[in-house]
Amino acid sequence: MRILRWTALTLAVLVLGAAGAGYFYYEHLNGNLKKEDLDLGDSKIGKPEPNADGQTPLNILLIGSDSRNTAENVKLGGAKQDADRKPLGDVQMLVHVSADRGNMSVVSIPRDTRVTIPRCTDPHDGTVYPKTEGAINQSLQHGGPGCTVATWKELTGVYIDHFMMIDFSGVVSMADAIGGVPVCVDNNVYSHDSKGHGSGLKLTKGTHNVKGVQALQWLRTRYGFEDNSDIGRAKAQHMYMTSMIRQLKSGTKLSDPGKLMDLAEAATDALTVDHGLGTVKKLYDLGNDLKRVPTKRTTMITMPWEYGGGGEYVLPKPGDAEQTFSLLRNDISLDGKDKKKPDATPAPTAPKEQTPVVVQNGTASTVLGPVSGRAGVITSELARLGYAKATANTVLISQADTTVLYPDEPRQGDALAVAKALKLPKSAVKSSKSVREITLVVGNDWREGTAYPKAAAADDGDKTPKSADALNGEEKGCMKVNPGYAF
Repeated sequence: MRILRWTALTLAVLVLGAAGAGYFYYEHLNGNLKKEDLDLGDSKIGKPEPNADGQTPLNILLIGSDSRNTAENVKLGGAKQDADRKPLGDVQMLVHVSADRGNMSVVSIPRDTRVTIPRCTDPHDGTVYPKTEGAINQSLQHGGPGCTVATWKELTGVYIDHFMMIDFSGVVSMADAIGGVPVCVDNNVYSHDSKGHGSGLKLTKGTHNVKGVQALQWLRTRYGFEDNSDIGRAKAQHMYMTSMIRQLKSGTKLSDPGKLMDLAEAATDALTVDHGLGTVKKLYDLGNDLKRVPTKRTTMITMPWEYGGGGEYVLPKPGDAEQTFSLLRNDISLDGKDKKKPDATPAPTAPKEQTPVVVQNGTASTVLGPVSGRAGVITSELARLGYAKATANTVLISQADTTVLYPDEPRQGDALAVAKALKLPKSAVKSSKSVREITLVVGNDWREGTAYPKAAAADDGDKTPKSADALNGEEKGCMKVNPGYAF
């Protein structure tokens, strides 16, 4: 009996010790994570309404920092003269996961895209950076990643739930922990020239498993791919990401517990995240969400763009860029494979003169500024159209798209009738648990007049523009090497 008691006591101590070690390791991983505020701007863009099943889409901004704030980053990134400057956000991708977790869209923006950077306040020293025009990568210098989030929100009208930021050394450690990612080039390439341009990437024609410094070189290569611009670099990054997703989903790199711990250590040590993602548990839950998305329903694109300033920078391409952002805002997949719902039009529950409609001004953009009186103008237009019970709500909000919200299924027909009267698309009509009456939110896409400006093409915006250069998650290709950098 004494032997049994001692055995039981020993086992209990071992179990408790293991549990304690697990707890301390978990706290150690949590301590690795660096955390910053999510949004440093004054945006009034709200979180999307849940769909009929109570699900909401998820938007995560990925930021690659060119920080040289450590000796390792200086060694990896070069440019020792930049060691003391604030980092730039040279890689920026918005990951949109659909509400039903059935598809994922990733949108890159070239680092020199000229945008409006909104007013941001640095949470560390209180410095206020005024609204300005500049390259989107400069937004990171205006208080940190929260200003890059604010810039994206104002540019796209998309609500952003989280951000994740990584620097040079973080990319290297993550690539090593994963065990390498297969990439392919269609010719021998050496990203280097006599003027010092290039990442140093040197590969022979074909497929290579890149990791460590070589993975960083691949992601940074501009001189050597396609037209030696950020556009080619973004495509190479998309190829790397889709290949990495396939690697991780296959499980081949994560079957060894030791490798899994190495990956956890590297990931938490490499990342800066918002406070909402500030624990390993939250990152794990996010990972499970992303894991549900089939690889074949993953689409990566570059924001449609055009050159400006004589080729010195790029601008969002008129029409195509906004169409792309609209797809994200309305949770429409970029692969065009969403199941189409039956085109049913329920009848209104009451005549229009007896249908209450609340009109709200949604033009509170921090970049463009609000347009006063919009709710009153459209309320008067509705009255002219026969909606005698239309009233204006004086609360000002910010919303990119004009929408008609209805509180329950029976009143969907009433909302559709309002949309039809104003020549809004059917896609503008949405279910909402936050309204009690039919509610029309006049968005930033309708800042003047009584005629909806998109009416002529209202139902023709549910396709990804060809200029977005889409890449499917299962597509395996080779990067086109610029002849000037072949050997």
